[in-house]
Amino acid sequence: MKRPTANQRTLAKFPGQLVLLGAGKMGGAMLDGWLARGLNPKKIAVIEPQPGKSVKALARRGLKLNPKKPLEAAAIVIAVKPQSAPEALPALRDYVGRNTLALSIMAGRPLRFLADALPPGAAIVRAMPNTPAAIGRGITVAVPDAKVSARQRRLASDLLAAIGAVEWIADEALMDAVTAVSGSGPAYVFLLAEAMAQAGIAAGLPAALARRLARETVAGSGELLHRSDLDAATLRQNVTSPGGTTAAALEVLMGPGGFDELLSRAVDAATRRSRALAG
Repeated sequence: MKRPTANQRTLAKFPGQLVLLGAGKMGGAMLDGWLARGLNPKKIAVIEPQPGKSVKALARRGLKLNPKKPLEAAAIVIAVKPQSAPEALPALRDYVGRNTLALSIMAGRPLRFLADALPPGAAIVRAMPNTPAAIGRGITVAVPDAKVSARQRRLASDLLAAIGAVEWIADEALMDAVTAVSGSGPAYVFLLAEAMAQAGIAAGLPAALARRLARETVAGSGELLHRSDLDAATLRQNVTSPGGTTAAALEVLMGPGGFDELLSRAVDAATRRSRALAG
C-alpha cells in the first residue's frame, strides 16, 4: 500500500498546540488549509493584532485568539512580514518548549536570525512559499537547522502541504535562488500575461479581448503543464509546427537577447537582491 503524501495526510491527530504568528494573506491561507485537513480549531492559537472576520469567527469555535496565557506549542508558524520580525518574535519565547518546532515562512530572514530571536532549544525550519498558496497551488521550499528531527521535518511538511507542494533542500545558501525562481516567479508569469495582452492590442485586437485571450492562455497552459507528464520543453515543441506561426514567434523569443537570456538575467538580479536583503 502506498504511503500517503503530505498533501493527503490529515491533521486531525496533530500532536499538541499549534501557534500561528500572523494571520495575513499567507498565514490565513495556511490556516484555511489546516482546517480543511481536519485540524481542530481548539488546537490552534493565533497571535494577530488585527484579526479578520474569519479568524474572529474561528475564535467562537474554540480557536485561541491572542491568548493571555502562553502555552507550550508543538509547532509555531511565523507568518509575519520580515520587517515586523524584530518586534513580533519576542512574543513567542514563552511558547517554545524543548520539543517545539519553529517554522518560518518569512522572506529573507535566515536561520541564524531565527536562532538568535528564539530560545536556544528551538528546532527551526525556514521555508519560502509563493503566492499561489492562496488557492492551495503554491510550492514551498524548506531548509531545516541541525536541531530538526525526522518527526519534526514530517510535521513541517504536513503543515506546509496545506498550501501546495513541498520540496526540501539541505543548503540554506540555495534559498536565494529559490526566492528568485519560485518566490518571485508568479510575478514573471503575470508579466507574461500582461505583455501578451499589450502585444495583442498593438496587433489590433480590442483591449478586453486581448486581455481575456492572454489571461486564459496563460492560465490554461499552466494547468496543462501541471496535469501533464510531459516536461515544458516537450509541450512547447508539441505546439510548434515547422515553418508555422509559433515557430516564427519562437525564433524571436529564443534568439539572441530573447526570453531565455532575459529571464536568466532577471533570476540572477533577484538572487543577488535576496542575498543582500538577508545580509
